[in-house]
Amino acid sequence: MSVNGIGVAGNQAWYGTRKAEKNAVSETTGFMEVVAEKAAQDKSDSDEKAFASVGANAPEEVKKAWMDAAKETGVNGLGMSGNGMLTHLSEMMVQRLENWVKGIGGTNDLLGSTVQSAIRATEEALYDLNHPLTAENLKNMDVYKQHMKEREFYQSFLEKLGAML
Repeated sequence: MSVNGIGVAGNQAWYGTRKAEKNAVSETTGFMEVVAEKAAQDKSDSDEKAFASVGANAPEEVKKAWMDAAKETGVNGLGMSGNGMLTHLSEMMVQRLENWVKGIGGTNDLLGSTVQSAIRATEEALYDLNHPLTAENLKNMDVYKQHMKEREFYQSFLEKLGAML
């Protein structure tokens, strides 16, 4: 005996409702895990793309340091978000542009081919970030926050590179 799915113990309507509730919870949990896994993969892919665009000739240990710093800080040195969009114009992007304008080397080889060259490029980016030519970008709080995250990435990346020497 049941009314609108509410029944006494032993009635199929009651058990069926309970089973459907459990399935809905497990499907939602599984879905959320898949979404989180996909977001993490997208983030990892964007970090690798960012590295490839500045470290085409960098050794594998520099790439590992880059990826570890990106994982640790949640950002990368180019300001690329998980979907591949730029969050702001990073200092390494400015360095790439300057190299392109001056016709110096490949724009995808900012970090060079050694740990020392990667340290020099990162120190230069960190210096430029700490000593901006203008204070215009400080008026925008979102850009300021992105610069703080970028600074955190560079410091972590330098720490990891320094440990290799």
